[in-house]
Amino acid sequence: MKRGKKYKAIVEKIDKSKDYSVEEALKIIVEGKIAKFDESVEVHMDLNVDAKKGDQQIRGSITLPHGTGKTKRVGVITSTKADEAKKAGADLVGDESLIEKIKKGEIEFDVLVATPEMMPKLAGVARVLGPKGLMPNPKTDTVTEKIAEIVEMLKKGKLDFKNDKTGGIHQSIGKVSFGEDKLKENFEAFIEAVSKAKPEAVKGQLIKKIVVCSTMGPGVKVVK
Repeated sequence: MKRGKKYKAIVEKIDKSKDYSVEEALKIIVEGKIAKFDESVEVHMDLNVDAKKGDQQIRGSITLPHGTGKTKRVGVITSTKADEAKKAGADLVGDESLIEKIKKGEIEFDVLVATPEMMPKLAGVARVLGPKGLMPNPKTDTVTEKIAEIVEMLKKGKLDFKNDKTGGIHQSIGKVSFGEDKLKENFEAFIEAVSKAKPEAVKGQLIKKIVVCSTMGPGVKVVK
């Protein structure tokens, strides 16, 4: 891939043999903004887990102190909490009528929340929602009676994370426009959440490597 002059100029400033402090890394990223749009700032982690083993899976959720910079469209399927969902800021609220729309391929939300009594009825659209990662799940708090609380958290930037097949986690923690201080607070909160999600089956240090980058920029290794 051919890289532009701005990208190459940033790469020249990065010592690939060095692990930078989070402050140093974020300074490089923020000051080295490449794109004209507001780039996301991403964290990529290699973990000391065997992704093939069920008891070594890393999964959790967190609402970052300053959000992610992206507003999610929240859909709610419920027969009992519609008013509560609307007041909390849900973008789409319905019961069986919303399920029928999903069957037709009308998915106008980024995350879907459901109250427990609706889960049996959602079985009919599991094949539609599952591959897209949109099926409500108690493990991610998207099957709940606490509709208002969850909707508000999702609108503020609540995110779910889990390791991939290679034992890594990849997550956006904000935008370049947030500035170094807010990005640092988001970074530290995210790393803490991942560390707390360490299963008992994983021995030793959980995080093997951390790299941060912007959407269009090069990666910068950060001290674990």
